[in-house]
Amino acid sequence: MTTVLPLLLLCVCAPARCVFQKLYCTIADSCDCDFRPNVREFEWDLYKNVFGQHLAQEVLSEELSRFLAQEAPEKPLVLSLHGSSGTGKTMAGDMLARHLYASATGSPFVHQFIPTLHFPAGGHVQAQREQLKSWVQGNVTACARSVFIFDEVDKMAPGLLDVLEPFLGPSHAVFRTNYRKAIYIFISTAGEEEINKAALEQREAGRDREEMTAAELQDAIARAVYDNPTSGLYNSPIIRQKLVSAFVPFLPLCRHHVERCAQTQLCQRGACERRDVARAAAAHMAYQPSPGHYFSTSGCKNVPAKINLLL
Repeated sequence: MTTVLPLLLLCVCAPARCVFQKLYCTIADSCDCDFRPNVREFEWDLYKNVFGQHLAQEVLSEELSRFLAQEAPEKPLVLSLHGSSGTGKTMAGDMLARHLYASATGSPFVHQFIPTLHFPAGGHVQAQREQLKSWVQGNVTACARSVFIFDEVDKMAPGLLDVLEPFLGPSHAVFRTNYRKAIYIFISTAGEEEINKAALEQREAGRDREEMTAAELQDAIARAVYDNPTSGLYNSPIIRQKLVSAFVPFLPLCRHHVERCAQTQLCQRGACERRDVARAAAAHMAYQPSPGHYFSTSGCKNVPAKINLLL
């Protein structure tokens, strides 16, 4: 029997293994079966639907490609997305998750946390910390490739996210579970002043927007988030110990970016030919600073409402 077993294993380890895996995946609810990352489709989705964000596109693509190329990552992928409201942060986070799992954002292995829903103000922070720790520990134990998206981090109580520190470092195993393959995405407006200031200086100096690099903004964003008392990562060891893989800047949007948002919305409604409406929607948005009025104060956030009024 002992000589037959290795022979059987050899048979299974070649083409037959694929057959057995496919059969297994038809009957099992497994994240390994559902995990089908497509970085190229993710890049294309960003290009088509997130406007004016060459820095975010580059950083997200590079970081995700580098992480997925590692058979055994040294640490989890931790991305912190920053910028003004309406610049595409939440959309980009959702896209990343959608192109990792075949079942997209409906995947049971993608977990999204919203502070007003999951961690309401006035709640007991210590209890919320324990709850968050339990959620993360349980989900990563069930699926090493779990994705956690924390939206509106600036509305979270300082110290709440610190409970994630043991999960984000290079430790091979914590609580008997390997946490290195998970992905964490933090989304907030913290650091928007530094990002907008850099974009304005670039504009006023007559330099092309696309000449800006993410490396120029990394330290400024990290300091702004760490020093901001209203940030969910205020004085956080997550930043102090450099556990964030990359701070991803989302630049303020110019009028032509807002017009592209409006045009996309119109096409989704079957009215691609109404370019006049797209131009009018962009023209009706508020822009700053004064003088200049270069950047939309709300990005693309209010575009659907403007289109409803104009159609």
